[in-house]
Amino acid sequence: MTQTPPLSLIQTLSRGIKGKCPHCGEGRLFRKWLKVIDRCEVCGEEFHHHRADDFPAYIVVAILGHVMVTFALLLEDLYAPPFWVHLATTLPLTFLLAVALLQPAKGAVVAVQWRMGLHGFAASKRLRDGAPHDAV
Repeated sequence: MTQTPPLSLIQTLSRGIKGKCPHCGEGRLFRKWLKVIDRCEVCGEEFHHHRADDFPAYIVVAILGHVMVTFALLLEDLYAPPFWVHLATTLPLTFLLAVALLQPAKGAVVAVQWRMGLHGFAASKRLRDGAPHDAV
C-alpha cells in the first residue's frame, strides 16, 4: 500500500455510500448485496475484519422511521384516505427504501471504521498516517 493524502470524513463516507473502497475509491466494497469483500482488488486494502454488525440496520430504521412517519402523516392530513391506502402505499415504500438504503449504510459504516482505525483497521491507519509498523 502506498501512502496517500488523508481523506476527509465526507470523502470517506461518499466512497462507502457508493460501495467503493474507502482507501483507493476505485475497487468494489461489496462482492454481493451486503457481503463485504475480503480485500480490495485494486489497492489490496483488507476488509475481512470489519465489524459493521447491526449498526447499518439501526441507521436505516432511524432514517426510515422519520421519513415514513412524515409521509404517513402528510398523506392522512392532505387526503384522509382509507386505512387500506395507507397500507398499500406505506408498507411497500418502506420495504423498498429499506432494501435500497441497507448497502449504502453498511458501506458508510465500514468506511468510517476504516478511516478511524477501528475493529482491525488500526494497522492500516498507522500505515496511512506514516507511523512505524510496530507503533502502538
